Amino acid sequence: MTDLIEALKILTPTLEPWQLIYQDDQLLVVNKPAMLLTVPGRHPANFDCLVSRVQQQFPTAQVVHRLDYDTSGLVILPLTKAALSNISKQFQARTVHKQYQALVQGEVDPASGSIDLPIAADPARRPLYKICQQQGKPSLTHYELISYDSSHDLSRLLLSPVTGRSHQLRVHLLSLGHPIIGDTLYGDAKNQAQSPRLCLHAASIEFCHPVSGKLLQFTAAAPF
Repeated sequence: MTDLIEALKILTPTLEPWQLIYQDDQLLVVNKPAMLLTVPGRHPANFDCLVSRVQQQFPTAQVVHRLDYDTSGLVILPLTKAALSNISKQFQARTVHKQYQALVQGEVDPASGSIDLPIAADPARRPLYKICQQQGKPSLTHYELISYDSSHDLSRLLLSPVTGRSHQLRVHLLSLGHPIIGDTLYGDAKNQAQSPRLCLHAASIEFCHPVSGKLLQFTAAAPF
């Protein structure tokens, strides 16, 4: 019942527009704003999403990967079935490389490292996830400190997830004691009060063009 209630939750979409970063006859790369689903939700009121907006201009745009409603950043949208199949295989082979920027609470020490902790759904607190050694799926995130703001006690991190579990970056950083700022799911009241949005942004993506095989690299600056 809790799952159904959560699935039917109405999410208010942002009025901020998506940005076209790259276009050819095979694919698009777009910058998704925060507070926008990547695909339609189960509730009819959650039809407004990134792909429905993009399809108004590019009717054949399809989804090959997603960002959370709260997360902004780069998304690849194939325009053909062949491109969809090829890029899907790149994701499955983990040859698509993504990096995120995040603002987190506290000074992160050491300044770089890896978080190798298994993640599982938390049945008692759906739709949340948790670290679970018994039932969790292997999950790996590399991180690097970009800067530390001592006046606000905030660290800016560069995150490189190797796996792509649901809520992986949120849960891994929480496990370090450094929750992402503005996290309405995992942060406390102080954390949530510091930003009107989740400070997590897919800042770069690298993959091979599905036809030419050329390595493509794109970046989008974090809006926080």
